[in-house]
Amino acid sequence: MPYLSFFLSFFLFIFPSFQLSAVTRPLHAFPTLNYLPSSMKDPAEDQMKSRSALQRSKDLRRRDKRRSQCKQDKLQETGLDSQLVSSACKSLVFPARPGYGQLGTKCLVKANHFLADISASDLSHYNVTITPEVTSRKTSKAIISELVRLHRNTDLGMRLPVYDGGRNLYTAGLLPFAYKEFSITLSRDDEGTGGTREREFEVVIKFAARVSMHQLRELLSGKQVDTPQEALTVIDIVLRELAAQSFVSIGRFLYSPDLRKPQQLGGGLESWRGFYQSIRPTQMGLSLNIDMSSMAFIEPLPVIDFVAQILGKDVLSKPLSDADRVKIKKALRGVKVEVTHRGSFRRKYRITGLTSQPTRELNFPVDEKMNMKSVVDYFQEMYGYTIIYSHLPCLQVGSQKKVNYLPMEACKIVGGQRYTKGLNEKQITSLLKVSCQRPREQETDILQTIQENNYEYNPYVKEFGISIDSKLASVEARVLPAPWLKYHDTGREKEHLPQVGQWNMMNKKVINGSTVRYWACINFSRSIQEIARGFCQQLVQMCQISGMEFSLDPVIPIYTARPDMVKKALKYVHSAVRDKLGGKELELLIAILPDNNGSLYGDLKRICETDLGLISQCCLSKHVFKINRQYLANVALKINVKLGGRNTVLLDALSWRIPLVSDIPTIIFGADVTHPESGEDPCPSIAAVVASQDWPEVTKYAGLVCTQPHREELIQDLFKCWKDPHHGVVYGGMIRELLLSFKKATGQKPLRIIFYRDGVSEGQFYQVLLYELDAIRKACASLEPSYQPPVTFVVVQKRHHTRLFSNNHDDRNSTDKSGNILPGTVVDSKICHPTEFDFYLCSHAGIQGTSRPAHYHVLWDENNFSADEIQSLTNNLCYTYARCTRSVSVVPPAYYAHLAAYRARFYMEPDVHEIGKSRGGRSKDESVRPLPALKEKVKNVMFYC
Repeated sequence: MPYLSFFLSFFLFIFPSFQLSAVTRPLHAFPTLNYLPSSMKDPAEDQMKSRSALQRSKDLRRRDKRRSQCKQDKLQETGLDSQLVSSACKSLVFPARPGYGQLGTKCLVKANHFLADISASDLSHYNVTITPEVTSRKTSKAIISELVRLHRNTDLGMRLPVYDGGRNLYTAGLLPFAYKEFSITLSRDDEGTGGTREREFEVVIKFAARVSMHQLRELLSGKQVDTPQEALTVIDIVLRELAAQSFVSIGRFLYSPDLRKPQQLGGGLESWRGFYQSIRPTQMGLSLNIDMSSMAFIEPLPVIDFVAQILGKDVLSKPLSDADRVKIKKALRGVKVEVTHRGSFRRKYRITGLTSQPTRELNFPVDEKMNMKSVVDYFQEMYGYTIIYSHLPCLQVGSQKKVNYLPMEACKIVGGQRYTKGLNEKQITSLLKVSCQRPREQETDILQTIQENNYEYNPYVKEFGISIDSKLASVEARVLPAPWLKYHDTGREKEHLPQVGQWNMMNKKVINGSTVRYWACINFSRSIQEIARGFCQQLVQMCQISGMEFSLDPVIPIYTARPDMVKKALKYVHSAVRDKLGGKELELLIAILPDNNGSLYGDLKRICETDLGLISQCCLSKHVFKINRQYLANVALKINVKLGGRNTVLLDALSWRIPLVSDIPTIIFGADVTHPESGEDPCPSIAAVVASQDWPEVTKYAGLVCTQPHREELIQDLFKCWKDPHHGVVYGGMIRELLLSFKKATGQKPLRIIFYRDGVSEGQFYQVLLYELDAIRKACASLEPSYQPPVTFVVVQKRHHTRLFSNNHDDRNSTDKSGNILPGTVVDSKICHPTEFDFYLCSHAGIQGTSRPAHYHVLWDENNFSADEIQSLTNNLCYTYARCTRSVSVVPPAYYAHLAAYRARFYMEPDVHEIGKSRGGRSKDESVRPLPALKEKVKNVMFYC
């Protein structure tokens, strides 16, 4: 006890910004963040302790440098207090794995991980400076490649270095010098003038540091140390160096038209096959993760053919409209083309714009006296080339200072250019069809990729002493049992055990059916009244069969409106119902939409949920004309939860048997941030947080949404604190509001918090944990200073590249109908992190393609979950998803948060894109326009379903 007392005093001195958690933890591993708002802090916390404690702390801090400088820089970008960041960086360690799970039926699976062996020798890091400065990575790599070709056998001492295209060069041993200057001449195309010229570069190579392999070996041996990111980066560069010379390299992906014949996607695009490659530290050692990929590239077509495909019409005979010209300009800007009117001499240019005039009307000055010459005459006189399609505009190429005009017919698109703009629905469908592979096919392609990469004879891999196994990793897995589900006692089937991740509603009634007395329908499609009326009658009957109380007739007759009259129609129906009911509100609006409805769906949801406070259910006309009972059953499930009902509940929840949920009031959060597509740069990101509102059932989730700066991943509005001139310090934020909502709904405050956070990459783990756990603490303390329920913070990842395959594809007992591994398959060994608490869970049955397991990583755990407890809880929750009778691939609170964030993008004002573009985009620090507030009637139910 004296030792513990000393340690607590010593810990508080080193980390004055931290407070002790109410739950006993290993203090050196899990410091609890300061959770009190500044107005609540005790000034005595920051007083100096004894001189002897200071001396003792120095030795410990030297020995315990947990975070690298680069990680500190990243954390400081989040806006956290610098002292807090510094202390946290030195002390924060993710929870160690508490053991391995034992629950479930054991089996073997294969993973697309390949064991990698590395040399024990340290590597050497050199800084590279190129003068004049080069901004293109491709050019930089060409310069260093030429340097190695010329000097490898002499000045480089037979070393074969690898280069990252920036400032870093690595070798397997020391070079014969610590500093040396080289002069390199490179021939290159000039995209401004279209010419080819020689340029001379001065290259300085200077020794920077040794890259130690010691920490990597420590990590792989199971010691809890920081991930040695630099060492892993070097190995990644080595493994991709040779392939990057012949493939198109995009991040960690490598693409080539030679892997498989490109497939046309329409609109001048084609899909290229490629693969993902990344080195990862795992329990079995270093692992090379290989996965297949497909991506859209621009077809190397003549520009006129590309334009015809974009517009979907012939462009050779008719002039273009203004709308056509805008569409072409948007598609072609930034695309590289080569000229075809000069025979084999093909200069390359990058398109900067499109002329507003047709080619035949274009003139340009030929001398200082401003004598003008037409583009048509210039090409005829200069090149003997007759422009045939002079009614088309010219491409603008080169710099803004010196714009060159090129006729479309004399240009061809250069191959190998990735398409970075948004795909339309047809193109997305085509790309998915091309990339969708059954597990057996995908496994075969991965093994073939390993063989074709031929790492054994790769000169760079041999130089650095790396060897790669050619077999997929064989991994022990377990199939967790499906949970029993509870339905209403009036149904013929009161309890049900799902089989292979799916079931149906036959002979079942929802456990808590909602009541719909007042409903209305607006028909925005061309379907006639009788068809719309018949559809509504069948939908009402299905809701009644499912266990809901639902009035047979709408309050007012079905109202028909044009799609462009959505606001007028909604307000008319809303007021007409209120007038007829004497002020009572409409409970449900059914909207029948055209199949291609443009912005109608988003406009309707925005008006209903932020203006009128209406719960709505949209149905496409194709389902109205061709009624399917399964479709009606799914719609009935959605309507029930939107109106506050429950569809099903885990039987263990009702019998108080869920570990670390049923014992005390527990709230489960889900959070996600969605970012705009690359073509929508000025748009803000949208964060959503949902939280369970019932206990012990944990089935209903209320949701809140907010905007935040463009591509900001940290959720800014989890907790807010501001000074009001009349009320003093005021607290708010999404966490606080949902905690209050839970207490209002259940009559109890949560005594445990489980937080599932979606969409976080591994490089953001520390930032997100520090910032968002701090916000959770502050939100709790703002309700009561002593209120600090223990928190478990779990990151959910779907955008990873680990795939699991059945050990025997012919064994029907080990696969589902699609050939994928069985739902409930969990892996927490061999391919998982060497020391941290993570696992892969495939909780769903495959439909088509190869199933992607979700990767769960526990970043903070004050509730002391065992591996079986968190894995079983997560898997069981996947069977409570409200919108279908299937277990889903991601834990529902995270799924719901994603749906809510997606819905909120419709709430942004229609002109937000134009405002952003006119300002040239927002800086990250610029405030963003807040979303309109959700109506009270809406935000307490699952409106996003």
